[in-house]
Amino acid sequence: MNRIRFLPLLLLLLACFSLQSQGQDKNRIVIPVEDFATNNPDSVQWEPLEVKADNLTEYRLITEGDSVSVIRATSSNAASGLIYQVDIDPKKYPIIQWRWKVSDVIDKGNVYSRDGDDYPARIYLTFEYDRSKLGFRDKIKYWAIKTFTSYEIPLRSINYIWANGVEKGTIVPNPYTNWVQMFVCRTGREQTGEWITETKNIYDHYQQAFGELPGRITGVAIMTDTDNTGESVTGYYDDIIFKKAE
Repeated sequence: MNRIRFLPLLLLLLACFSLQSQGQDKNRIVIPVEDFATNNPDSVQWEPLEVKADNLTEYRLITEGDSVSVIRATSSNAASGLIYQVDIDPKKYPIIQWRWKVSDVIDKGNVYSRDGDDYPARIYLTFEYDRSKLGFRDKIKYWAIKTFTSYEIPLRSINYIWANGVEKGTIVPNPYTNWVQMFVCRTGREQTGEWITETKNIYDHYQQAFGELPGRITGVAIMTDTDNTGESVTGYYDDIIFKKAE
């Protein structure tokens, strides 16, 4: 039986951690993977994000190639993520850039289905949002979730995903909630096993997805998960960089 997890609660947890420092200069902000260390209990820059699943994805800081540190995420019928709290103005830093690699795609992955909501790699971004702008039904949904926590709940999120069986460039609401919009960066097996550099315009994508201007970016997360499909896959992540437009 497939494990079903409630994605808004995942996003809720992303808001529960205090702001951490980010490496930055006037032109860019770097979220370094080296801030994560599984053998250092005092390392708090990246925090584990556990979801409702029988098993947790294993995250390790490893060295690959020319002594480059990356995070390796191994998932076998498992789900969890790593989160990094930020405070970034997407108007000032509209460009996000990162490198990632996957061992394979999820055969049963389906961006339109809860049963297929698994990805070998994905990047989460959460944004500030004034809940007074919510419609009546969304307010009911918000307060239903709010009964389980005292924390603020992110109401707007973008996911950049490596999908399967859907056209690259597709934008689709997450099957759990339209508060989360999914952007298909890669699809299929053609480039599996290769390091791929992605460069995206967050500011433009947010407006495409939600039809409004974005608030400040409050959190960044990485996640490799296979708990709905029961498959096995490995994803790799390098530093995530926010940049000014050139």
